[in-house]
Amino acid sequence: MSRKLVWTESQEFHGYGCSQCVWVFHPSGALVGASLDKMKRDYLAQRDKEFTEHVCKIENPKRQRAQ
Repeated sequence: MSRKLVWTESQEFHGYGCSQCVWVFHPSGALVGASLDKMKRDYLAQRDKEFTEHVCKIENPKRQRAQ
């Protein structure tokens, strides 16, 4: 199965997560930059990098969490 970056909403979390496991993106700090566009680019770059580097945990697939 191919994993995808998806928008996730629950009582505890609103943000991006993995479509195949329980990984969610937590920014490493406050957004800073010379402009709003620069802050957005940095946020998206950090999100995409962390998503690409994460390893889906086989023991925690999303379909088990819903049970």
